[in-house]
Amino acid sequence: MKKIILSIVVVFVSLVSMAQKPEYFQTMGETLGQYANCKDVADFQALGNKFEMIANVEKAEWLPLYYHAHCYILMSFMEQDATKKDGYLDVAEKSISKLLEMAPGEAEVFVLQAFYLTGRLVVNPMERGQEYSGLVAQATGRAMAIDPSNPRAKLMKLQMDMGSAPFMGLDAKSFCPQAKELLANWDNFKPKSPISPKWGKDQLEEIVKGCQ
Repeated sequence: MKKIILSIVVVFVSLVSMAQKPEYFQTMGETLGQYANCKDVADFQALGNKFEMIANVEKAEWLPLYYHAHCYILMSFMEQDATKKDGYLDVAEKSISKLLEMAPGEAEVFVLQAFYLTGRLVVNPMERGQEYSGLVAQATGRAMAIDPSNPRAKLMKLQMDMGSAPFMGLDAKSFCPQAKELLANWDNFKPKSPISPKWGKDQLEEIVKGCQ
């Protein structure tokens, strides 16, 4: 009963927010729709800059900054040059620092921080692996402590566990049942609003595909 009441309250708050700021939600919805058209670094940079412009107008809203950082993190994974990778992540870090101040109670913020830290690790795994793997685990742990049901937090932990498996004497495929279960239940998670983060399912699908 408590869960039902809480869900009703969340939906009600979301509807009230949308009614009060229809232009913001419309602009964000249209901008989010442009993710599907992004094919390369330049596309994501242009999209990230649009979110930054929204953030400069909607200074009380944390989601524009979230997506601005998300675009630059994705750019780092697409880039081949290590220096440019870190440069993109430097931009993302600034927005994430603001997010941590604005929305410290949002699990999604710590998921994004874990994603960003993974990007830092990937730049130079040999030199950064020990330090950043711990930081990724810490950010993921905070996300899961806030919302244990968040699928992106579970995905980050799964990726971390599978990546570290060989160093622990484990077979990465031993986590396949966990990956399949997460994918089967992915759509059961209900975002707080239509513009809340929804990414990650395609990454999980690739993991499950590799389990076959």
